[in-house]
Amino acid sequence: MPKAIPPKPPSLAQMRRAAQDAAALAYAPYSGFTVGAAIWTDRGLFTGANVENASYGLTNCAERTAIFAAAAAGARRVERVVVYTPTPSPTAPCGACRQVIFEFGPEATVVSCCRGEDTLETTIDALLPGAFGPADLGIEPADYGATAVKPSTKRAKKTS
Repeated sequence: MPKAIPPKPPSLAQMRRAAQDAAALAYAPYSGFTVGAAIWTDRGLFTGANVENASYGLTNCAERTAIFAAAAAGARRVERVVVYTPTPSPTAPCGACRQVIFEFGPEATVVSCCRGEDTLETTIDALLPGAFGPADLGIEPADYGATAVKPSTKRAKKTS
């Protein structure tokens, strides 16, 4: 069955609005810091909000929530990530989110916006230089649709 081609990407203003709407759905009873993300993928637009947990380490950021929802729907390539925070200036994604963005969008554009008009537009490569990713494990971007990674038959030689 051929893959459905998503419609043309939404404008930055549309993605910002989607991220802001997602932030309104955040579960942030501990920090009160509501974050929303909108991502454009090979399967269309997905949104996510941060979801906190009383065990703080189990909290999930908006960017990862959106990417995980997209991956669960079959998306494998992230082209653009727009993050909204209710701050006076834009806030870039955390380190964990940068790593997950890189996994699905090694050439993704990342736009951080806030309640003001300021935006910070960059690339994931600039936010996470020298990132570890699928290519470091011998997986090429064309293989992202694979459901399992076959282990290498080569073994590393032990050195003293």
